[in-house]
Amino acid sequence: MNPPTFLRAQRVCCIALLGLVLAGCESPRLAPWQKRNLARPVMLIGGDPLQERFDQHIYTSRENASGGYGVGGGGCGCN
Repeated sequence: MNPPTFLRAQRVCCIALLGLVLAGCESPRLAPWQKRNLARPVMLIGGDPLQERFDQHIYTSRENASGGYGVGGGGCGCN
């Protein structure tokens, strides 16, 4: 018993799409001299630690509060 034509076409499309998705998951081949570019501090998700510290200093100076992130209230004493 053969399935209808549209089911065969749908099955072929699903298999082709799955093949394309799996082909996109292949990791690129990097040469050793290219890996050093990926190991730079700028490539970190959090960014440059020195820049992060500077941004935190600016934030706490503007808010006039100590601690910066996660601290309730401002420098006015009105919690």
